[in-house]
Amino acid sequence: MPGPAFLTGDDVTLRTIEEEDLEFLQTQVNDPEIRRPIGRSTPLNADQERAFYEDVVCSDDTIHLLVVVDATPVGTIGLESIDWQSAGAELGYWIAPAHQRRGYGSEAVELIVGHGFDQLGLHRLAARVYGFNDGSKRLLESVGFSEEGVHRDAAFVDGEYRDTHWYGLLEEEWR
Repeated sequence: MPGPAFLTGDDVTLRTIEEEDLEFLQTQVNDPEIRRPIGRSTPLNADQERAFYEDVVCSDDTIHLLVVVDATPVGTIGLESIDWQSAGAELGYWIAPAHQRRGYGSEAVELIVGHGFDQLGLHRLAARVYGFNDGSKRLLESVGFSEEGVHRDAAFVDGEYRDTHWYGLLEEEWR
C-alpha cells in the first residue's frame, strides 16, 4: 500500500517512501540518466537500497519523499544534513528520465522548499549540481536559488573529475 500524502501540489504529490517503493528506487538510481547526475559510480543492489531506506529514509535527521503523479512514482526529493542550530539543510532530488521536462521537479522543489521554510523554520537551503547538469541548474534558478560558487574537480563521475556548483536560497529570498 502506498505511503500517505505529505505535501500536495497541482500535479505532484510528495508522499512517504515505503518498502514497496524500493524496487522503483533501485531501478532508477542504477539508470545512467539518474546515476550520473546524482554522482553514483557503483551499482546499488536490493540489500543496499534497503539499507539506505532503513538508515537514511527512516531517520529523523532527514526528510525523503517520493514524488508521485497520478499514483505513479516519478522521483524522489528530500532535505538532508539538516542543521537545526544554523537552520539550514541541503536539498536533493531526481526525476525519472521518462517523466522529466514536465515541471514535476520544479513543483516538487517548490513544495519542499515551502515546507522547509514555513514548517521547519529553516533559514537557508543549499543544493549542489555537477557542471554538466544544466537542467538541474535551470530548475534551481527558476525557483529562486542563486549559484554561490564552484568547487573545481570536486567529484569523480563517470571516469572524470567534475566541478560541483553550489546553489543557495535564503528564507527572505523565497518570500
